[in-house]
Order: sequence, then structure tokens, then C-alpha cells
Amino acid sequence: MPRKSRAPVGSAATLVACLGLWLSLHACAQAAAPRYAQPRPVDEARVQAAGIHTLSGEHLTLFTDLPADDELARLPAAFDAALPQWLAYFGVEGPTMAGWRMHGFLMVDRDRFRRAGLLPADLPEFRHGYTAGADFWLMEQPSEYYRRHLLLHEGTHGFMFAALGSCGPPWYMEGMAELFGTHRWEKGQLMLRSFPANRDEVPMLGRIKIIRDAVAADRVLTLPEIFHYDSRAHLQNEPYAWCWAAAKFLDAHPRYQARFRALARDVGNAAFAEQLHEAFRADLAGSLATEWSVFVRTLDYGYDIPRNAIEFAPGAPLANDGAQVEVQADHGWQSSRIELEPGKTYRLRASGRYQVAQEPRPWDCEPGGVTIRYVAG
Repeated sequence: MPRKSRAPVGSAATLVACLGLWLSLHACAQAAAPRYAQPRPVDEARVQAAGIHTLSGEHLTLFTDLPADDELARLPAAFDAALPQWLAYFGVEGPTMAGWRMHGFLMVDRDRFRRAGLLPADLPEFRHGYTAGADFWLMEQPSEYYRRHLLLHEGTHGFMFAALGSCGPPWYMEGMAELFGTHRWEKGQLMLRSFPANRDEVPMLGRIKIIRDAVAADRVLTLPEIFHYDSRAHLQNEPYAWCWAAAKFLDAHPRYQARFRALARDVGNAAFAEQLHEAFRADLAGSLATEWSVFVRTLDYGYDIPRNAIEFAPGAPLANDGAQVEVQADHGWQSSRIELEPGKTYRLRASGRYQVAQEPRPWDCEPGGVTIRYVAG
């Protein structure tokens, strides 16, 4: 009786098993491979020879020709602290960005970086900062705050490119970067998307001043005008201020916030600009246009967008015996829900108490009012 050879069966089984294992490992490797760009390679010897030193964090390696100091050394930590806030806002899973890194080039002398091979000749013209893939370049700024603001601004571009595949149209790209670049940094704690409480909190930033100067010169921009900025607009500073104001207003306003934030998930779509316009089209013809006009004309440090949101409500004719309206003293424009008729005379009488200050002690006030500070004074 002839023997049956087992070799072919065993070899086939082994081949199938090995092939299955290889495919499994290959699939895992593909799944684990980062989908985002990697920083450009750097010649460390040339960098050191040029007198450029390196600061490293978990997600940022910063190359600079600035003299070393404590504030400079904290920049990578500020960048790392921004990542969880970017992830949460844009709804990105943390593990997908675990290996993400950027190279930043903070420059005083552009020629020094050019000689070290860190400033490619193919970069377009830029005044303050520019991001390409996993690399960004920024010029030294006149204050430590502004320097950190610009680093977070460019980092926002880098994150959006890596995690979302796009930064959207020019106004949205720069508006979101300005939104996240405006921050508070105290005792190692970072808060992005803050609203400046006073000019000393954001030295040399100047966004609010730019808009107030434009208002004084009767150069107020509407939201549609901002939405139509082209790619060359941001060679000047003024568009950054308008884009920040638009993004901050829509992001913080209780009626528009949810729609505005939901759009971020679709920023990679080719039709994103149209989606954004469509999401606010009806409002732009009415209440949003009115509120935007009020916002930019009364903009100041410490402005509270939610509490200044205007309540639009239809009014009814005043009853013969009058009506009583309760006013929230810590809010802006409010609807009385009373329709006033042209040509009629109305009498108003106010009562109650409200607090106008807490320092140096609680300061209560009555309807007659008291002047303790001047608006925009």
C-alpha cells in the first residue's frame, strides 16, 4: 500500500497560515501608520553650526536663534497643552494624533535659517508666520504674549491640516487660528479661545484696536464681506482682526454656536464654504446682521458675547393699565415685548436695586444710576 505524503498538505497549511499572519500584520501596520505629514528632515550639524538651538516637547520641536530664557523654554509645553483642547473642540480621537509632531522655526534672522537649510526657497511670502504640512515658521514678535499667540495660531493650522485634512476657506482658516491663538497662560495652565479682559492681558496683539479704529473710520465689514476674503487678504494685519471677531462671535453666541461648531467636522469637504453660507443664510438677512453690527460697534475688552446676545421677540400693544417688565441688569439689549405706536407718549418708571461693582466692596445701585466708569473712555 503506497504511503500518503503529508508534506504538500503541511506546506500549504503553513503557507496559508503565514500569508494570513502577514496580511494581519500588514493591516495593523497600515492602520497604525500616521495619516498626517511628517516634519521635514533637519541637518543637526548645520543647525548647530548656524547658532540655532532646539527646544523639544512631546508634539513640538522648536528651532530658534533667540537667546535662551525661561519663557522661551515654556513654549513647547504650551503647544502640548493646546492639543487636548484642539482634539475636544474638533471631535478628534486622541489616539489618532498620539504620534503627531511639528517642527517650528522661531526666527530673528531669516538668513541664518536659510543658511542652515531651515527656510526653503519655495515658501511663499509671509510677514509673521506660515505653516506647510508639519512645519511652521514664525518671526519674533514684540511681546512674549504675541510670540506665544503666533505659535498657537500656526499650531492650529498644523493640527487642522493633520487631523481634518483642510483648514477651509481663507477667513475660516485664519479666524479659527486667531480664535485658538487668543489665550490665557497662567502657572502652566493654558486656556484657548479666551476673550481678552484688558489690553495688558494681550500686549501688542491689537485685534480689538484694529476693529475699533475701523469703526471710527466708518470701515465696518459685514460678515459676508469677511467670508469672501481671498488668499491674498492676509498679507495685511487688519483681516486677521476681522476674521478673529467673526469666528469668536459665532463660536460664543448662544444662538449660533452649535451650528458653527458642527461645521468644523466638514471642513475637508470641497463644498464647505457653501455649507457655511447656507447654515447662516437666513440669519444673515435679519437678526445676525443686526447683532454683528451691534457687536463690532460696541466691541471692547471684557466683552461678554452670551450676555450681550439680543433677544428678538414680537411685541404686543400696551394695555390700558400699562405693563411691568423685568430687566436683567447684567445683560445687554432686551425685548420689552411691548409694541410702541408712533405719535404716542409713554411714561416709564423704574424701581429695584442692582450691583454695579464688587471692588473694593459690593456696590449696590438704584434706577437713578451712578457714573463710575465711562463706556469706551
